[in-house]
Amino acid sequence: DVQLVESGGGLVQPGGSLRLSCAASGFAFSSYNMMWVREAPGKELEWISSINTLGGGTRYADSVKDRFIISRDNVEKTVYLQLNNLKTEDTGMYYCARALGYLSSSYTFRGQGTQVTVSS
Repeated sequence: DVQLVESGGGLVQPGGSLRLSCAASGFAFSSYNMMWVREAPGKELEWISSINTLGGGTRYADSVKDRFIISRDNVEKTVYLQLNNLKTEDTGMYYCARALGYLSSSYTFRGQGTQVTVSS
């Protein structure tokens, strides 16, 4: 079965950092572009970042550009999201997902999510 299991969320103060991880199993991880999306309270699901199969190409939403860094380890079958300079508006549930395509904001499968709360 396809599985994506996120971890690394938590409570952090504004300006702080977190590193999210997403462990994949049940599919040929290195053959898929991956992405992170988030759902903030009262808001629609938001695409925030994508990475291509080899990790050499990355894309970011304007809201997180220059603060978040996506990466992947195809040996460990894991995708990461480094969150820096966090703001209260970054609060939400963060999901990793198997992207429909590198340039797409749609996905074919996503995990259960990890909660990020930014608060003083």
